[in-house]
Amino acid sequence: MEKRIYNFSAGPAILPEEVLKEAQQDLFSYKGAGMSVMEMSHRSKAYDEIIKSAERDLRELLGIGDNYSILFLQGGATLQFSIVPLNLMPPLNKADYIVTGAWAKKAVKEAKRVGAVNIAATTESENFARLPKADEIKLSLEASYVHYTSNNTIFGTQFTNEPEVGDVPLVCDASSDILHKKIDINKYGLIYAGAQKNMGPAGCTLVIIRKDLLERSSDSLHTYLNYKIHAENDSLYNTPPTYTVYIIGLVFKWLLKMGGLEIMYEKNLTKANLLYDYMDDSNGYYTGTAAKQDRSLMNVTFKLQNEELDKKLIAEASANGFSGLKGHRSVGGLRASIYNAFPLRGVQDLIAFMEEFKKRN
Repeated sequence: MEKRIYNFSAGPAILPEEVLKEAQQDLFSYKGAGMSVMEMSHRSKAYDEIIKSAERDLRELLGIGDNYSILFLQGGATLQFSIVPLNLMPPLNKADYIVTGAWAKKAVKEAKRVGAVNIAATTESENFARLPKADEIKLSLEASYVHYTSNNTIFGTQFTNEPEVGDVPLVCDASSDILHKKIDINKYGLIYAGAQKNMGPAGCTLVIIRKDLLERSSDSLHTYLNYKIHAENDSLYNTPPTYTVYIIGLVFKWLLKMGGLEIMYEKNLTKANLLYDYMDDSNGYYTGTAAKQDRSLMNVTFKLQNEELDKKLIAEASANGFSGLKGHRSVGGLRASIYNAFPLRGVQDLIAFMEEFKKRN
């Protein structure tokens, strides 16, 4: 097999090699079924076990009780920007949004089509280089829910703890850090996450919703936009993204095999701290762009002393097997996305490359 490179892309992103090899082995004929999962009916017994196994394993990983529904949908987090307010805003049609980056801004844009949005906090004036402090978050009295983005892929910031919102349902876009650590699921009313950053290939969006909130889903909604319909049909109202769900299920099993999310979190801490410590000790040659207290474990954003050096490092890194280090077009600089599946050895090799680059430039 051709030598694999280090994939630092923010998404679609790296998958565990163990998962890819198992999928490769079963690609032509899934476990003696005589066909690929891609060819399999979503109503078949074989596929029923695939999707139900994925749900069981996710419940085990996150400690999800029977009071939550798990949905495997399509349309990405982008569609959820609309579905969340359509289902959860009524009857008062008011919601609070904590705005910490580009994706949160897009979520606000869609929510405003449904009702009134209170910007409970934002750091846009500081180019989202930090997260709002607890005393900066101003919640309204009649909000149907509070929405926040747990990890900001573009700006490299990440919440270490959930915002305190009292009894109001907390809604989280966890697209870029889902399953990076164990969380208390009972703090959330709803979590949604596109699969393609930390969980699987593009094409599936995970939704975890507290069942009492399903009662907010009005029968007047368009059918596919109604959470209650999807819950009642076990994510099979229409043909789900079958192969993506299959790969996601393999990722869940990989996480369980490793020892669960507490172990995964320790691995993520080790990788991120190694890279951040190297940058901080580089005497200003490499500078992190996110506030230290809010740095992401998933997306390490940084820059060199000038734009020309940024471009040179990106080009040389790519030529040496370090792919995807270019920062988002809206902010520039560099970004190393080191999701769950990214190996520690890859971070160590990147640091060695950065040190050699520093000596030569």
